[in-house]
Amino acid sequence: MSSTVTKLDAENTIAFMGVEGANADLACRQACPYMQTLPCPSFEDVFNAVESGKASLGMIPIENSQAGRVAEIHNLLPKTKLHIVGEYFQHIEHVLVSVKGATLETIKDVYSHPQALMQCREHLREMKVAVHTYSNTAAAAADIAKWNDPSKAAVCSPLAAELYGLKILREHLQDSQDNVTVFIMISREPADIKPNDGQILTTLLFMVRNMPAALYKSLGGFATQGVNIVKLESYIPGGAKREAAQFFLTFEGHPHEKNVQGALEELGFYCKKVTVLGVYKADKERFL
Repeated sequence: MSSTVTKLDAENTIAFMGVEGANADLACRQACPYMQTLPCPSFEDVFNAVESGKASLGMIPIENSQAGRVAEIHNLLPKTKLHIVGEYFQHIEHVLVSVKGATLETIKDVYSHPQALMQCREHLREMKVAVHTYSNTAAAAADIAKWNDPSKAAVCSPLAAELYGLKILREHLQDSQDNVTVFIMISREPADIKPNDGQILTTLLFMVRNMPAALYKSLGGFATQGVNIVKLESYIPGGAKREAAQFFLTFEGHPHEKNVQGALEELGFYCKKVTVLGVYKADKERFL
């Protein structure tokens, strides 16, 4: 699959943050194998690519089972008119790669993204190598190929190893085999989802009123209506006052379902603002 995109095939393009071979690139290719991938230098550029029509979809990580949430996304989502139209659970596999002629014994320096290095910390410590942070796992792999130095290696995805012609010295380098990144897919138009389309998720942002127990009361309807909340996070937008804290909420169900309508009605009563970010099908991995 090529990342070279023209205006003619923009509707068949999915954008991601990083370079070719990054884990986000791999997630795009696995979730949407029929689409071309468009590398972008920042998350904001991914949003801009979708908003401008350069890509019909964007793939954005929101949390990792080992490293936690991707905080930057919570500052971007309230500013966009894009919609969440899907989610994808990607099992992360890190491999140690270097150039032809390198062995585990020749490696002295390892390069990768800080999160990848952290997720492989124990194995790298056993190797007694010096670790160096990089902006992206695939960018590290690309430079390892360019340097052609058997004393240097990168931690990256198997896709990056293939794209940059590198030798895999060690597979499954991650310390935990239960390493999953959750991605959301964004689009200019909302997903056409009906209540009976399977397991549905709804994601929204809300800001509670400045009153005692407002958050507790706003969520009460989800309990009484039997609506399962799968994600609830608070964050304060840059420069905002403390009372302006916002909440990122994902729950099981469709807004047209009667019990969900009851829960949302009670939520709205105690909130200044409620914005639905998306109604979409859950990844089957979520319920395994």
